[in-house]
Amino acid sequence: MSKLSADTLREGIGGIFEGAKAKPRKFTETVELQVGLKNYDPQKDKRFSGTVKLPYMPRPGMKVCVLGDHKHCEEAKALGIDAMTVEDLKKLNKNKKLVKKLAKKYSAFLASETVIKQIPRLLGPGLNKAGKFPTLVSHNESLEGKVNEIKASIKFQLKKVLCMGVAVGNVAMSDKELYINIQMSINFLVSLLKKNWQNVRCLYIKSSMGKPYRLY
Repeated sequence: MSKLSADTLREGIGGIFEGAKAKPRKFTETVELQVGLKNYDPQKDKRFSGTVKLPYMPRPGMKVCVLGDHKHCEEAKALGIDAMTVEDLKKLNKNKKLVKKLAKKYSAFLASETVIKQIPRLLGPGLNKAGKFPTLVSHNESLEGKVNEIKASIKFQLKKVLCMGVAVGNVAMSDKELYINIQMSINFLVSLLKKNWQNVRCLYIKSSMGKPYRLY
């Protein structure tokens, strides 16, 4: 947290909440952390990728689908979570358009042990290409807990460009919760970078419809 002033972060969060109150929207606005990097060559340097679980769920409404065996599909239905069986997946016939549509519909997927091995055979590389290959869920874990864990996790991944944005919270949180989430996200991101803070060009936070606030 060395380079980031706590006051700037508090001011930014205050600004976001004020903006959200001044113009209430019909949906809960997500708060995004926008990052610009420097001294990094995506062509040569190793592209980093890391996932961190935040203490407070940034996107409670995120859509997750369970690709499950019989037991997991029943559990999912009881919890009100969308689920698909192997039979449902076979119906897609490896049709690229249908697989793409499935990948678009959900933010993340969970799969049972018996099903995850069959994914490439059933669906081809579509989910993997979309960066949404399912997370394994076993019968020893609570399905609900696993879904919540996925909803609370954010991923930093360097692609071909030096800027990225991740959801770190929403305007329905308290300022303290948002503060903790943002702090944790930034610290985690900096730990992934080769030269830590020397690779950070700028940091902004912004709500879906609000204006950006510069943190660094």
